[in-house]
Amino acid sequence: MDPKRYFLQDDGLFPNSPLPVLHFERALQLPVFFSALHVKRLLHRHGWGNNWRGGIFTYHHYHSTAHEVLAIIEGRTDLQIGGHSGVVLTIRKTDVVVMPAGVAHKNLGSERDVDVIGGYADNRKFDLNYGAPSERPGALKNIALLPLPDKDPVTGEQLHWGH
Repeated sequence: MDPKRYFLQDDGLFPNSPLPVLHFERALQLPVFFSALHVKRLLHRHGWGNNWRGGIFTYHHYHSTAHEVLAIIEGRTDLQIGGHSGVVLTIRKTDVVVMPAGVAHKNLGSERDVDVIGGYADNRKFDLNYGAPSERPGALKNIALLPLPDKDPVTGEQLHWGH
């Protein structure tokens, strides 16, 4: 699977990342029953744990303490990455998005337009940042100290950032 790669510059409000956002289209093979459990086990097996199930927030936010994976198990929506002037991706059932720490993301639809299994590289705990100037120094420090994940969340093979 060769993902689409999106490189997003710091826009002054959101740090974004020199690493690309990776969008794997049609990456998941979902069983008819218990697809959420199947995907949680798949991600966890490849080192992407601290999993959750839900929608995607409808406001710009980012994480500074973890790289995030979003595995879409139902629905479709438009996801804006990179902040207010960022790129818009259409994501749908069976897509997977790897979001490097620092990259702003926002669901442009309704939070429940998609059913997502999310997770974080190396089972890390995540924080929530909203682009406030006061959070930026600490967020930049967290991002700089964060190791790169080495495993693709879907295949378990080496993750190729392509940067």
